[in-house]
Amino acid sequence: MIINNDFKVIPREARNFEHGEGNYYAVLVGSAIIWQAFFLGAIGVIFCASSLLSGILIAVLLPITEVLAVYFYKEKFQAEKGVSLLLSLWGFVSYFYGEIKHARKMKKRNSMAEGDQDRTMKRILLIINCVLLSIGTSGGPLVMRLYFLRGGKRVWLSSFLETAGFPVMLLPLAVSYLRRRRLPAAAGTAKPEPISMKPPLLFASAFIGILTGLDDYLYAYGVARLPVSTSSLIIATQLGFTAFFAFLLVRQKFTAYSVNAVVLLIVGAGVLALHTSGDRPTGESAKEYIMGFVMTIIAAALYGFVLPSVEWVYKKTKQPLTYSLVMEIQFVMCFFATLFCTVGMIINNDFKVIRREARNFEHGEGNYYAVLVGSAIIWQAFFLGAIGVIFCASSLLSGILIAVLLPITEVLAVIFYKEKFQAEKGVSLLLSLWGFVSYFYGEIKHARKMKKRNSDTEIEVPQYS
Repeated sequence: MIINNDFKVIPREARNFEHGEGNYYAVLVGSAIIWQAFFLGAIGVIFCASSLLSGILIAVLLPITEVLAVYFYKEKFQAEKGVSLLLSLWGFVSYFYGEIKHARKMKKRNSMAEGDQDRTMKRILLIINCVLLSIGTSGGPLVMRLYFLRGGKRVWLSSFLETAGFPVMLLPLAVSYLRRRRLPAAAGTAKPEPISMKPPLLFASAFIGILTGLDDYLYAYGVARLPVSTSSLIIATQLGFTAFFAFLLVRQKFTAYSVNAVVLLIVGAGVLALHTSGDRPTGESAKEYIMGFVMTIIAAALYGFVLPSVEWVYKKTKQPLTYSLVMEIQFVMCFFATLFCTVGMIINNDFKVIRREARNFEHGEGNYYAVLVGSAIIWQAFFLGAIGVIFCASSLLSGILIAVLLPITEVLAVIFYKEKFQAEKGVSLLLSLWGFVSYFYGEIKHARKMKKRNSDTEIEVPQYS
């Protein structure tokens, strides 16, 4: 940069930037942060698993980048890109299937290492679910807002799409069932049932699913009325509700680091709230804006209750909790949430106007349906990632990840939708990242402390002669 005199021309380039000088610096800051997330994630995956897994994740996500480029930059989407995306996902599934088979083989060969292998598998699952949650949290609000910005008007349809992707779960559930059938066949025991959920767990999941459907509607209503940056800052307050309900329902233990993380993330949301008065979209009344604001706050509070409720169900279930069972819980929750929103769509006559709305969509009929399908898939990644993180860690971590990623969503909204990027959003982003680092630093210290305590206990075991 020094040799090429890049530092000297930055101010001039900022003044000539098509979207304005402020957005120029926002793009630079956003680019630096997102690329840092890439490098940190890459070396983290190498540390927790292997360089091969890191490379495979990058290869899988590149075709998804192409799809996003088609949505946002109107690049052509040839059939070859669709084939490439399918092949990448196939390779991703193939890799993890091989890892699972290898883990089983090693477990059978060396039963003494069973605890370490379980922890390794749980770490891999945690990484996968964090990736899914990241994609859903960052992409979901953007695609939903795109629908409303380009001519979409149906709030119930948008809330329906948040969980309508649940049939995607049938594939991994079928694979899991076939695997469970082979194990008893080899051992000579009774074959498992296709559905492993017991009635009490089924009813609890259905109830949480209905609450999720209500939350979907409240959130979609807010996104329809508010800019992404405003709705995101309000949703970030769900972390406070999550912490409160996690303490009440599952007796979540707080350390100084987790409390610090919660406070920083809530303060970050509060800083953003200082300058929302100028964010009211053109042509929208003050009443509609306030209603959107209130609905989004209620959505944040309700989802802050849903996350610990899922963890409470995990703890209270009287059957072995496996990832297969977690996927069944997710399937039931999304089914009932979708059913709730379907009733709303029928009452509101949304199904009748979809074709007309598609014809009038700003980017064309084909892109209208692409937005709907993309929204359903991305939101499914969000919900699967959220309950997966709860299974592998806690509802508090799930809430923290969502809160950390929301400011990144705001940066993306500035880039793609040209929303304003005030200094408060930069401060909020830094506070969120600080809270995220604080939480994980505390977790690492706690893990080391527990490991040292366990090793001291082993040393102090008395010897009898």
